[in-house]
Amino acid sequence: MTYAFPEPPARHRRPWSRRTPLGPDIGIGILLFLVEAALFLWVGFGYGMEVWAAQGQQEQVEAAQLAQLTSMQRFFVATVVFAGLAALFRAPWAVLSQLLAAGTVAALLVLAQHDYDRTHPDSASTSGADYAPCFSGSGRCS
Repeated sequence: MTYAFPEPPARHRRPWSRRTPLGPDIGIGILLFLVEAALFLWVGFGYGMEVWAAQGQQEQVEAAQLAQLTSMQRFFVATVVFAGLAALFRAPWAVLSQLLAAGTVAALLVLAQHDYDRTHPDSASTSGADYAPCFSGSGRCS
């Protein structure tokens, strides 16, 4: 009588252990890009409508602009996370579409932040005309 070793149990493969097939990879990449673009435009339209509804009330306009900047920052982080997940699942076309979306959102975010910074400069010192700086030894310090 011979003794045979039992066969090892079947290995469960992890999703990232093999590359994602080309068809689903391209399909998921295109679908994610289109859904993200539609969502980005829809949210941007909503904030634009808030600015329009403010009808020139500067506080509400600034609040909507800051909320839109925050939303864009979160959207950028989400696209980078999706790109990381696509890389984990070894789906190169999905990674490419997510990096393209992240780059587009980053460029739009930089432009929006620059525009906001340009229209809201740091307030200058509100010292009067009789202001004299205090230099050491000048005798004019109060």
